[in-house]
This record gives sequence, C-alpha cells and structure tokens, in this order.
Amino acid sequence: MTPELRRPAQRAIFHVQRELESIGDVGDSALVLCDRGTIDSLGYWPGPGDFFAQLGTSLSDELARYDAVIHLRTPPPSDGYNRLNPLRIETPSEAHAIDEKIALAWQGHRRRFEIPAAHDFMAKAMHALEIIRAELPACCRA
Repeated sequence: MTPELRRPAQRAIFHVQRELESIGDVGDSALVLCDRGTIDSLGYWPGPGDFFAQLGTSLSDELARYDAVIHLRTPPPSDGYNRLNPLRIETPSEAHAIDEKIALAWQGHRRRFEIPAAHDFMAKAMHALEIIRAELPACCRA
C-alpha cells in the first residue's frame, strides 16, 4: 500500500478503534479487552507529520487511555513467522519492523506487559490470560 493510501487508512482505523473502545463506556464493564490500541497505528504510519496531532490528540493522551497493555511480540523473520494466515499480508521482515515500531510506541506506558515471541502460540496465549486474570477486579476472579 502506498503512503498516500496508508495515511487515510490509518486515520480511519484510529477512529474505528476509538469507537470500538467506547463500547466499554456503557454499562458496568469490569474489563474491556481490545486486540489493538490507537497507538498501534504508529507501527504503520508512513509519515510525514505527527500522526496524533493530525487527529487532535497526543501520544501521552493516548497512553493515558489504557490501564494496561499486553504486547505479544512477533517472531523475528528467521524464527518461524507463520504465513499460513491469509490475513497476514506483510512479509516476515515487514511484520518484524512493524512490531518493533509498535513496541517503541508503547514503551512509555506505565503498565506494559511484553510476551516474547515463541514457537508455541498457545503458550503465549496462556501467558496473556494469566496477565488478564491478574488485572480483573477481585470480585471477578474465579
């Protein structure tokens, strides 16, 4: 995708992400889980210009919106990046570069959990579930 197409696509994704997250503002949600966050767009942003300034926000404002962040790291290109999923459009090198940018963008978050790349995705998923369970209010843990 060219930068001319990527810029509006990432701005649109930001707005969709914000709307999806707003669902958690309704009712008595103990926890809201998102597959992505607004800051992830920095991994895909081609520039030029400050992504968040164009959207009327800032990196620090976006970081403050999240109580905790779990980053499941992408395997490096030489370590078994799985291309069997048809939704994965990046090459292993591109996916690794994007993951590095995302990690850098989130590094300032006060409660960031990073799960390293592993050959066994289920082990990564179980690690994430342990973190999520610990983040639940005491009334919701079983």
